[in-house]
Amino acid sequence: MSATTAEPIEITVLREQGWGRVVFAAICFLLVPLTPLFRVLLPTEQTALLMAPALAGLAVAGWISGGRAALAIVWVAVATWSVVQLSGGGLFSLMQGGWAVLVTASFGAVVVVRRNAAAHFLPRALAAIALSMGLAITLTVVVPGGPTRVADGVAAEAGRRAEESRASWRLVTGSPEWKEFVAENAAAGEMAEMVDAQLGALPVTSRVLFPSLAALEALAALALAWALYHRLGRARLGLPLTAIRDFRFNDHMVWGVIAGLAMVLIPGLTLVRTIGANLLMFFGALYTIRGVGVFLWMASPGRLSTALLVVVSLLFWNVLGVLALGLGIGDTWLDWRSRARPKKS
Repeated sequence: MSATTAEPIEITVLREQGWGRVVFAAICFLLVPLTPLFRVLLPTEQTALLMAPALAGLAVAGWISGGRAALAIVWVAVATWSVVQLSGGGLFSLMQGGWAVLVTASFGAVVVVRRNAAAHFLPRALAAIALSMGLAITLTVVVPGGPTRVADGVAAEAGRRAEESRASWRLVTGSPEWKEFVAENAAAGEMAEMVDAQLGALPVTSRVLFPSLAALEALAALALAWALYHRLGRARLGLPLTAIRDFRFNDHMVWGVIAGLAMVLIPGLTLVRTIGANLLMFFGALYTIRGVGVFLWMASPGRLSTALLVVVSLLFWNVLGVLALGLGIGDTWLDWRSRARPKKS
């Protein structure tokens, strides 16, 4: 049988099925950054600015690999409209649009250059983000004003969002209905004060961790675009995304955590400590997801148990996040999932 006749069969077998989970994840990705806390913390508020170009880049890569030209044309048009409409004006808006185009163009180029229908998503996405980050840093250094101008733009945007979010939050907590509710539920009043304090403190965190948060947000956009494209396109660009319980990556990436921790502990060097904090944030997030995967593999929860776990995680995210991080880093040496699955009693 020739390669020409075998190719359509392979594509038909490997094409992902089912829209429920990926559509739900996409909706969350589009809406969650609009909530008060995440709006201040995350670099890109309108996440469609990341996802539309990512889909366009994959559609073009799919067209080059033998897919439909119409799909590429449609998504390039949508991406162009998104960048023009959502970027708006001002330095920070231009930065957002430029970063979206840079990341998605880099990812599309990596996929095309390393064309392989049996390749995994994560290594290519990480390579594209590393390439984009390097180019972004280079551009930051050479533009007029340099890093200082960019840092001031990030700080101003984070402060603006924080003030707008606090004003909206205070309108809610100042309403008669809320005051009546707090009179009967004192804990709600304490929670409202805590949220207001967090909104005031988040601009500093957002400014310091801006590079790593931008990279993580871009990685999420690329993953969603990857899943969506392989439900829309016919040309296979790589393997489907793995389930969270099977999520893993090269164990040498633990050195990113170690390097970040070492830099953070160096006294007196602000720039070095900032770089270390960003390394810890980025690689720590990956290892936290890996730890969640290990837990899900061990517990093997059903749908109801999974829903309960999500609720508990939202309530106690700080404690459970630390536990998941430890579990993920420990998996580097212990490789929990290579052992026999625990039997339920």
